[in-house]
Amino acid sequence: MVEIKPVDIIPNHSLDSLNTMALPARAEYFCRVVSLGDIQQALAFVRDRQLCITLMGGGSNIILAGDLPGLVIQVALSGVNIESHGENAVWVTAGAGEVWHDFVISMLDKKYYGLENLSLIPGLIGAAPVQNIGAYGVELSDCFIALDAIEIATGEAVHFSRQDCQFAYRHSIFKDEPRDAYLITSVTLELQCLPSVEIRYPGLRTALEARLFNQDESGITPELVCETVCDIRREKLPDPELAPNVGSFFKNPLLSRAQADRLADQHEGLVMYEQGDGQVKIPAAWLIERAGWKGVNVGTCGVHSQHALVLTHSGAARGSDILLLANQIVADIKQRFNIELEMEPRVIGNL
Repeated sequence: MVEIKPVDIIPNHSLDSLNTMALPARAEYFCRVVSLGDIQQALAFVRDRQLCITLMGGGSNIILAGDLPGLVIQVALSGVNIESHGENAVWVTAGAGEVWHDFVISMLDKKYYGLENLSLIPGLIGAAPVQNIGAYGVELSDCFIALDAIEIATGEAVHFSRQDCQFAYRHSIFKDEPRDAYLITSVTLELQCLPSVEIRYPGLRTALEARLFNQDESGITPELVCETVCDIRREKLPDPELAPNVGSFFKNPLLSRAQADRLADQHEGLVMYEQGDGQVKIPAAWLIERAGWKGVNVGTCGVHSQHALVLTHSGAARGSDILLLANQIVADIKQRFNIELEMEPRVIGNL
């Protein structure tokens, strides 16, 4: 008979090292779950004490505004299973606690393709569908098949198809209210066995052309795309170990064609990306830099000098300080461009 070890639930636990923004906060209770059994024990603990739950992964897309009541559950389920699907594809199911970038590299090493543009995105696999992570012309939803989860209210296993997830730009059903209604346990993706690349994104194409020295595009491999994306991200986005951050802090706003044209008439050099559905994406970084925020410090916080989408701090800031700076930027962009920027990270905790 297999012995079931009780999950370790820790009271008054520091979360300082569990968020890449390195903001100070404490959890009333904290546990790290590595199995379905751990999850059920954690849910029983919550039911017995009538506590609320907050789910955490790698802490790379959250702003801790203050201490968290109830139980904070850090999801750490591991494991990767690969099944053939047709002649040239595989379905890969990965535990929600697997590190996203490590997973991307391991798939590339196995010659399974489709995730190269999403290289070096921080966080864990379980968070990827919540945000519908995307970069350089590719979104998770492009290769997503399904995910499995536990419904927090009932403890029952639930299966979500691609359609069920209601994916949109940096959005899924899991970001709708109520938040933390489901604990994602695994994600299944379809990857290709034949090399193919997506290089239409202008910044990526330019970087690849510089690497090729005007050679034929046939030299662009998935491995080269991965390497190039990693270099671009390392150049633009600071290491959270050196400068606390959550990566891109604001979403790129989507405008109608008419709105974008009016804005272009008013602001010379406006950068725009056609979306193919009548909408136009405006880089939030362009708006913030044009407004003069790049490299600006406000108290202990500031906008990074190399990337206008990155907010960071000196190490002495609290969540309220970061949010104050973010709100100042949002108000200024609204006043200058009549565009309402939306924060990408989730704000949790009591101010």
